[in-house]
Amino acid sequence: MTMWNLLAEELSGGYQLPVPVVAIRLAGTVLLCGVIGLEREIKKDSAGLRTNIMVGLASATFALITIGLIRSDLSTDAAIRADPLRLVEAVTAGVAFLAAGIIIFAKGQVRGLTTGASMWLSASIGLAIGLGFWIIAVMAAVAGVIVLTVLRRLEIYFGMKDGGDQV
Repeated sequence: MTMWNLLAEELSGGYQLPVPVVAIRLAGTVLLCGVIGLEREIKKDSAGLRTNIMVGLASATFALITIGLIRSDLSTDAAIRADPLRLVEAVTAGVAFLAAGIIIFAKGQVRGLTTGASMWLSASIGLAIGLGFWIIAVMAAVAGVIVLTVLRRLEIYFGMKDGGDQV
């Protein structure tokens, strides 16, 4: 087998999803998590457009890798069992670590809580799209944008908040 044949076989996907499916899922993740991140960016929060997109892309990538592993020859081994909850737990733990770094307690107030939650939402959107659950991802993104924009305006209007990212 020539080097070109090996390269073509390697890039053909084998057990992976078809390249167009992977591309569409990653592009969808960028779009939906970008909407969440854009709201945070406009608000001038530390975790904005790029951070939310990267969190979503990482989550989608982990989901795509998991699908690939399940479909691979490795999964035929009796010692290997697919447990989708491990994927969710691993992504959740990783994003919780990042979000905790965003949340600050200063001068008797908690700041960054909504930004940390938006990162968590972006991770869940990325997981959903990576696993092919588009309706869940789109509905979560729409709900997230509504919560971040409309509810903030209502809080400001009714004097509940000054517009800051506090508890």
